[in-house]
Amino acid sequence: MPRLGIDRGFFAEYGRLEKPLQERIADVFVKFEAATHTGIHLEKIRDSRNPRFRSIRIDQFHRGIVLAPETGDVYTLLTVQPHDDAYTWARRRDMSVNRATGGVEVRDEAWIEENLPTLQEKAHTAPSLVFADINDSDLIRLGVDEQTRKFARTLTDEAQLETALGMLPEVQGQVLIGLASGLTPDEVWSDLGAAIVDEPYDTDDLDAAVARSTDRIVLVDGPDDLMAIFAHPFAQWRIYLHPTQRAVVDADFRGPARVTGGPGTGKTVVALHRAYRLAQKPEARVLVTTFTSTLTESLAAGVKLLATSAEALGRIKVLHVDKLAHRVFREEHGAPNLISDADEKVLWDSIIDRLDLPFTAPFLSAEWRNVALAQRVATAAEYLSAKRTGRGRRLGANQKAQVWQALWEFENALRERSQWTHETVCREATRLLELRTDKPYGHVVVDEAQDLSPEQWRLIRAAAPEGPDDVFIAGDTHQRIYESRVSLREVGIRVTGRSSRLNLNYRTTAEILGWSLQLLAGERIDDMDGQLDSIAGCRSDVHGPPPTMKGFSTQSEEIAYVADTVQAWIGSGVSPSEIGVATRAKWLGNKVQDELFHRAVPVRSLAKNKSESDSVAIGTMHAMKGLEFRCVAVVGVGARQVPAAAAVTAVEDDEQTHDRDIQRERCVLFVACTRAREDLLITWNEEPSPFLVPLV
Repeated sequence: MPRLGIDRGFFAEYGRLEKPLQERIADVFVKFEAATHTGIHLEKIRDSRNPRFRSIRIDQFHRGIVLAPETGDVYTLLTVQPHDDAYTWARRRDMSVNRATGGVEVRDEAWIEENLPTLQEKAHTAPSLVFADINDSDLIRLGVDEQTRKFARTLTDEAQLETALGMLPEVQGQVLIGLASGLTPDEVWSDLGAAIVDEPYDTDDLDAAVARSTDRIVLVDGPDDLMAIFAHPFAQWRIYLHPTQRAVVDADFRGPARVTGGPGTGKTVVALHRAYRLAQKPEARVLVTTFTSTLTESLAAGVKLLATSAEALGRIKVLHVDKLAHRVFREEHGAPNLISDADEKVLWDSIIDRLDLPFTAPFLSAEWRNVALAQRVATAAEYLSAKRTGRGRRLGANQKAQVWQALWEFENALRERSQWTHETVCREATRLLELRTDKPYGHVVVDEAQDLSPEQWRLIRAAAPEGPDDVFIAGDTHQRIYESRVSLREVGIRVTGRSSRLNLNYRTTAEILGWSLQLLAGERIDDMDGQLDSIAGCRSDVHGPPPTMKGFSTQSEEIAYVADTVQAWIGSGVSPSEIGVATRAKWLGNKVQDELFHRAVPVRSLAKNKSESDSVAIGTMHAMKGLEFRCVAVVGVGARQVPAAAAVTAVEDDEQTHDRDIQRERCVLFVACTRAREDLLITWNEEPSPFLVPLV
């Protein structure tokens, strides 16, 4: 019986189409089985590059291009475009099989043929060629075919290659980019994540290649599956794996392992697939966790989206890390009596007054969390010898004795009052789990790992027994939006020799990514394992308009412009649910929300309504973590709001903590901007943020 496959690239394309056309496409392909039996809806295309390309009528003005099978039963939808554009697409492009990976690739063959003569002429007089030092044998081994090799041999600078990426076969283009950046052939292959085969794949068997290309082709399992795919096209596109990602998902590790990478490189996708793979074992108990409830809900939805086995899905538990701590705590002690933030500050102030200390409440609170709790300090002697890296303010022996007295008084007061903080609940839950021989989980998968505290890491370490594939970590310290810092080795999680990096961004255009990366230029950011991290190699092969930056004299003018832009996006065919508005302060988001509401634009606050609906999402920059939208407006990026004064420790209180706070504020803005897939607007009133000054 005929089956439908859908090319991965079509999912992003589908999301940009107007709703009536989307509905018509869904209707046509739900009826696909009957259509192929009658044979009247698939037509051969005269002069198409590939004789197996067929057209299918969507409506009077649009056609789909389908790859028909030669011997199998899978018909692959490649694109849907206006009538003439669809036929032009088929006459310019061809599909081929990558000799090395065995997967299918699409190229704009006509573009290559049109540009090759000019490039060859320039190459004859050029002083040097990009790939002069690369042997043909290495290119062939890496799957670069004759036409692409001929094209590559004409290139005189990397800009020519970058311009051609959308026209070349995808994997071959990535191979050339890697070689041009200075990587060796073996390093390029490792970056692709595929194993070199002793014998090349049959490049004439396109049907077999389609079946192998699970990273590119989505096979649909009946009408219900198809409707679910069309209901969440971009989400479905995200869960399919590039070979680099697949290699990490399928690896067997002898202990904890980690995947890192810049925004949009698919770390969360890898984490979800990893969890589902581990859950295939009948005895598996897999915990998927992260640091916020919003992200937890997103992870739970992602697990359900990729799961094909109800049994495996039942072996996966998705829990916010604090919820895990509270669950373990309640099993032993019942509900904790939590001290409020305001009461905690009053308690610190009372201790300072009583002991006549020359310290502030914020300093002591940070010292308790970042030194005492982080290093499990329990005695004065342990505190005197504890590392205070990054705390900035140096303390002599007498000052340390004073600080320890304050920390002891604080903990003692909590005990006397039978009160707890979230941190002490986590500490107690960790103690309880460490005593247990029957750990609640066999495997733990952690997403957005950069924002977990040392105590939360100890809880995770205690939740599963040490052994193969026990802990899997996904994160990027460039996206750290809270103050937690950790050395994984110091909390019993060793990932040395078991770390992988993802470099290709699948979400954000090269223009948005490049602009956003400048926000962090020159920042020294740790890797959670005692070294510095870098995302210098992070790249995107998708292009679009550059971000728009615009300043205003008044806040009302700024908000009006943002509302105008949101309406323009919607007017151009962008669904309201594909638009996000981020602000540093909640009150400013409320003002933008009010303006959009008065203009009858459907809008929702992420603080109150995290579920998807056909409305514009408005939230703080922190609330945007883990989300993505076609279009994003980052509003209020002015000198008075970013960095947020309340989030930055005064220099006179603690210089190093001040510097860390400033870096974290940069990361918060970086996170907000990289939520945009296609269009990014940054606005401010009066003076721009100092983070923007070099970019304006």
